[in-house]
Amino acid sequence: MSEQHVVDVPIYVALDVENRRQAFELLEKLGDACRYVKVGLELYLAEGPALVEALVARELSVFLDLKLFDIPNTVAGAVKSVASLGVDMLTIHTLGGATMLEAAAEAASSRALHALSGKPLRLLGVTLLTSVDDAGIRQMGLSDDPLSAHVLRLAGTAHDAALHGVVCSGHEVAMVKTRYPALSALVPGIRLGGESKDDQARVVTPGYAVAHGADYLVVGRPITRAPDPHEALLAFLQNLKGGSQDV
Repeated sequence: MSEQHVVDVPIYVALDVENRRQAFELLEKLGDACRYVKVGLELYLAEGPALVEALVARELSVFLDLKLFDIPNTVAGAVKSVASLGVDMLTIHTLGGATMLEAAAEAASSRALHALSGKPLRLLGVTLLTSVDDAGIRQMGLSDDPLSAHVLRLAGTAHDAALHGVVCSGHEVAMVKTRYPALSALVPGIRLGGESKDDQARVVTPGYAVAHGADYLVVGRPITRAPDPHEALLAFLQNLKGGSQDV
């Protein structure tokens, strides 16, 4: 793991709160150490595009985690709507299939959208949620192949559709990056070790994720629910700087 790669890997703090007031209160606690934020379904549905525009106006890099999954035309339209907000990254679900992913990628690559937002919209294909384990795969009615095989297959679909990258756990990131080095990898389920996994089934430390190829990290409750969110974020950043590769 090179020092340069560590420096370049941002930690997106998940603003998994109920409303705008709580989001900005949390940002005040995090201070200048936080330049990257994730907005998920809960907050986006509560506050809508105006909240995202306010975050972009504060010069924060915004990752909009909506996991779009619908017919190709609907997803393409949603991508166009999101691109106008000025966010940096958006998730769509790879289980939606190749045609849906290709429609999304085509929408995101529109020159007109780039001109409107001033920057490209990077699409990330969600493979399998980090809350899913092998038992969950069977409950979903998928084949009895190992979970890692499903992740690699879905990453291949994202690659062939020309997406910017994928979302996968730290346990699969090395495998994905080895097979598809052109794909960027965003890894959620990040913990420092010794913390509660909450509802996550597959977790790793920041250092481990980056050592195995992660390009972006997402951290939520270990930071946002800490007694001092600012100090908690600094601890995660220090773990990266220290180069620890413990899982």
